[in-house]
Amino acid sequence: MKRILPLIVISQFLSTSLWFAGNAVLPDLAKELNLAPEYLGHLTSAVQFGFIAGTLVFAILTIADKFSPSWVFFWSSVIASAFNFAVRIEDISALQILLFRFGTGFFLAGIYPVGMKIASDYFQKGLGKSLGFLIGALVLGTAFPHLVRSLLNPLPWKYVIDATSVLAMIGGFTIVMFVPNGPFRKKSHGFDFTSFFKVFHTKPIRSAAYGYFGHMWELYAFWAFLPFILQYYNKIHDLELDSAFWSFTIIAVGAVSCSVAGILSGKFTPKAIASFALAVSGVCCFISPLLFIQGSQELLLAFLMVWGLAVTADSPMFSTMVAQNAPEATRGTSLTTVNSVGFGITIISIQLINLLSIQIDPIYLFPVLGLGPALGLMGMWRGKKN
Repeated sequence: MKRILPLIVISQFLSTSLWFAGNAVLPDLAKELNLAPEYLGHLTSAVQFGFIAGTLVFAILTIADKFSPSWVFFWSSVIASAFNFAVRIEDISALQILLFRFGTGFFLAGIYPVGMKIASDYFQKGLGKSLGFLIGALVLGTAFPHLVRSLLNPLPWKYVIDATSVLAMIGGFTIVMFVPNGPFRKKSHGFDFTSFFKVFHTKPIRSAAYGYFGHMWELYAFWAFLPFILQYYNKIHDLELDSAFWSFTIIAVGAVSCSVAGILSGKFTPKAIASFALAVSGVCCFISPLLFIQGSQELLLAFLMVWGLAVTADSPMFSTMVAQNAPEATRGTSLTTVNSVGFGITIISIQLINLLSIQIDPIYLFPVLGLGPALGLMGMWRGKKN
C-alpha cells in the first residue's frame, strides 16, 4: 500500500505534462506559422474545450465508476499522447493544431479526475493528504513543458512534443501495471445517466463547487498568460528574464503548496485551508499592477512565487470536499462533473483576458481574475456554515 500513492503521483505528473506542451512551444510555432498574438488564448482554450467535452462524456456515461479506473487512465494516456504527438507533423496548419490540442484535452479527462478517483479508492483516511500530493503532481506536470523548453532551447521545438508524449505513455503504463483497483472501490452497476445531474444536490458539494469555480476562473488564465506577462515585463523594463524557466518555477512551486495543504488538512478543515489560499491569491490578482509597474525583478519574482503558492493550494481541498461528500458508487462521476464545469469557466476567463490583452495595457490584465476568488469565497460561506 505504501508504494501506491507514489506510483499514482508519478503517473499523474508524467501524463499531465501533456497539458501545456502546446503553450511551451508556442513562440516557436508562432514564428514558423506566422500566428497572431491572440492565438495563445485559442490554443489554451482548445485544450480546455477538449477537457470539458471529455469530462462531460466520462461523467454522463459514468466511465470511471463503471470500468476499471486504472485501465481508463491507461488508454486515456495513450490516446492523449497520440494527439499530442500529432502536433509535430509536417506542414501542419493553425486549425489542425487546435483540433489536435482539443483531442489531447478530451482524453486528459481520463487522467486528471480519474487519477483522483483511483486515489480515493485507496485512501479514505487521510484523503486530503493524498489528493494534495496528487494535484501537486498535476501542477508539476503542467509546469514541466516550460522547463523542457528552457533546457532544450537550442534544439527544435518538436523535441518538447516528443518528450511529453513519451512521458505520458510511461505514466499510463505505470498505472495499469502496478496500480490495480483500490480496496474501497465500489463498482457502479449499469449506466446511471441521472448521476451527472444529482451531483450538486448535496450542500457540502455545492459549497466546494462555488469555491472551486472561483478558483478556476483565476488559475488557468494566470498560468496561460504568465509567460506573456513576463515577456512584456522584460520589454517595458529592458530586462532579460528567462520567461520559460520562470514560468516553470512559478507554476511548479504550486506543487509544494498542494502537498503542504494536504498535510495540513489533518489539522485544519479543507474548507478553512481552501478559503485562506483563495483569499491570498485573490489579493495577488488585485495588487498585481503595482508589482508590474515597478522595476525590481527580484520583488516581482518573489511576489509571483507567493502567488504561485496560493493559486493552487486550495485545489486539492476542493477535490477532497467533493470526494468526501459524494456517494461511493458515483464518486468518480462527482469529481469529473465538478471538474467539467470548472474547466468551462476557465475558457471564459482565458478568452476575456485574451480580448483585453489587445485592448488595455497588459499590466492591468490580472485584476479581472480577482473576481473569481471574491465570488468563490462568497459562495462558500453564504448562509449556514457546513
